[in-house]
Amino acid sequence: MRVLLKLVLDCDPLDAWQALRDPKVFRQASGPFTTVRSLEPGGFAQTWAPGEHRVAVSALGIVPIGTQVIDLEMTERSGGIHVLRDSGHGESGLLGMVTKWEHTMAVSSAGRGKTLYRDRLVIDVGPLTVFAWPMFWLFWQWRAARMRQLAPTWGNK
Repeated sequence: MRVLLKLVLDCDPLDAWQALRDPKVFRQASGPFTTVRSLEPGGFAQTWAPGEHRVAVSALGIVPIGTQVIDLEMTERSGGIHVLRDSGHGESGLLGMVTKWEHTMAVSSAGRGKTLYRDRLVIDVGPLTVFAWPMFWLFWQWRAARMRQLAPTWGNK
């Protein structure tokens, strides 16, 4: 199952890249439908680093969904394209049922201080994928709306 987004955000591409690496922005874009809590000693860092990060996810901050490993890889491609890839996996709860997780986000210039943001999620939940897809699709649309809303504030930190 795939969910694809292609948006033009009202911010500079370097501000968007900084935002993608900020756990605070990650939580803002996902809320209020999901709440994410770090399971790492000391909690969330100021900026995501490459590698694994364990988190607990709950729906509306109340209903536990499970624990997940976010496994990040960051690259820069020619033409000023920055890519953040999460190839993590669920560990427990509903998230533990996910058998494949590939989340790739890329930012590049869309001209005149705007950012082209591309987001691709590839997920497999085995036989339940057909039922899970609509929920992920709706959640990704919510994230897209939140990203558009938050983007103008990213250069004002």
